Amino acid sequence: MFEVTIEETFAAGHALRNYKGKCENVHGHNYRCHVTLEGAELDAIGLLVDFVELKRIVHGVLDRMDHQWLNEFPPFDAINPSAENMARYIYEEVHRELQTRAGVRVSFVRLWETDTAFATYRP
Repeated sequence: MFEVTIEETFAAGHALRNYKGKCENVHGHNYRCHVTLEGAELDAIGLLVDFVELKRIVHGVLDRMDHQWLNEFPPFDAINPSAENMARYIYEEVHRELQTRAGVRVSFVRLWETDTAFATYRP
């Protein structure tokens, strides 16, 4: 099994609804996101997926979130913009874009809120 991972960053603000602590207040993060793909077979030139293509797909998701108030950004206008929910959202959006690529799937998404705290989503 092969894996490829890219790391990208974005900044956004949020407030965790019903948290009962500091994070219920308005605050923001400089998020760091890892997206890892996996597959058993390489293409004719020895790639699982071109990093340029993967970065384009991930940027398409993260650029929409960058410098946004996430509490008003769907789906986080209805669900809490926690790192866990955000990691799942990023996973689902990247997965949707990759559905036409046979043999390649999103393994997991890892989203850091700080240098020492992250959430991971894998199906």
